[in-house]
Amino acid sequence: MVWVRLPHVTFQDIGETIRLIWRNTLYADFEKDELERIITRKFRVSPEITVKDGALFIDTNYDKVEGYIALYIQNNLGALLRNRYTNRRVLYIHEGLDVPLLGYNAFGLIDRGTNLIQIRGISGCNLSCIFCSVDEGPYSRTRKLDYVVDIDYLMRWFDDVARMKGKGLEAHLDGQGEPLIYPFKTELIQALREHPNVSVISMQSNGTLLTDKLVEEMAEAGLDRVNLSIHSLDPDKARMLMGMKSYNLEHVLEMAEALVNAGVDVLIAPVIIFGINDDEAEALIEFARKIGAGKRWPALGFQNYVPYKFGRNPTVAKVISFKDFYAWLKGLEEKTGMRPLVLKPKHFGMERREFIPLAFRPGEVIKADVVLPGRINGEMLAKARNRLIEVINTDAEIGDRITVRIVRTRHGIYIATPV
Repeated sequence: MVWVRLPHVTFQDIGETIRLIWRNTLYADFEKDELERIITRKFRVSPEITVKDGALFIDTNYDKVEGYIALYIQNNLGALLRNRYTNRRVLYIHEGLDVPLLGYNAFGLIDRGTNLIQIRGISGCNLSCIFCSVDEGPYSRTRKLDYVVDIDYLMRWFDDVARMKGKGLEAHLDGQGEPLIYPFKTELIQALREHPNVSVISMQSNGTLLTDKLVEEMAEAGLDRVNLSIHSLDPDKARMLMGMKSYNLEHVLEMAEALVNAGVDVLIAPVIIFGINDDEAEALIEFARKIGAGKRWPALGFQNYVPYKFGRNPTVAKVISFKDFYAWLKGLEEKTGMRPLVLKPKHFGMERREFIPLAFRPGEVIKADVVLPGRINGEMLAKARNRLIEVINTDAEIGDRITVRIVRTRHGIYIATPV
């Protein structure tokens, strides 16, 4: 009898296929018949493959089968990887691909001219919020694949950026989705904590994937703050806003308190859609007070709902100007005594820092190599001058060398169109 066990892997027998689950986030399905056939061709035996206690069990006494099948799985894993939460195909970005981690919104690093660096190790989300600005989650109609960045490659690029930006940095884990689905989240926090230029480590999260164990692990690794997306204290309304019947508000509220108890500061970050949840603002303020949120930073970060071209925009939403929104916040400050609610960079220790120099000028025409598919139809990713460029409205393929015009460079995010 042969057992196959791989690091951070659990196997599931789901009938005609064997499902490999890696770090609770990614999965790959292998046809059971195909695994049995390759063993038969190699060793002239007729095995039966099942799963027991999360390990692959092969009914044969030929011990060389273990190493052979483990190597086969590892060699074919990349092409089969999918995101457990979105069921989309996953592209694993590692050093061997030589893909730049500056220039694109969905993964890598973003510098917006301050001492805060956004770190995006993964795309995808386990929820489908009705107001999502990028149409993320299991019910997305536009996103066709996800990305995961290898932690060593991510930290190599972060180190380069940190050297340019200087000391006293805030490393902020966020993304087009939920950062907690990143397979190496705790290891990433630990690596950032050990970096000499990092002073603060923060994270954006919807909180649904938190557990008591994970909270303790991230606290011990050095996480300083979680900006927690809680949009309503009414369970039914919360499920509606989060776009998932399975959303468990009670669990998220418990995890908010667990974070505070573990020494991780919490900022409650509701998106306010007037006419839907603006009447809950005072209740959210009282909840933040109750759990002791905001010990080092503000306890709340109310956000004004804004419709986006490629987002999910509920028709029932009432959109108000930011002038009216800030007046509403000031009224809440006066009424509740909770300050600050009108947030400014100084409340987070943010300061202006010189931008990483732009690699391109708006309007510039350049040659670029297409290296990856994009997330939506008509989008491909190309590289030039060690930067990644989102090329829109294109039918180019991977490997093509194309001529493009740079149409956007804001905050080092490059968008181009074919020439």
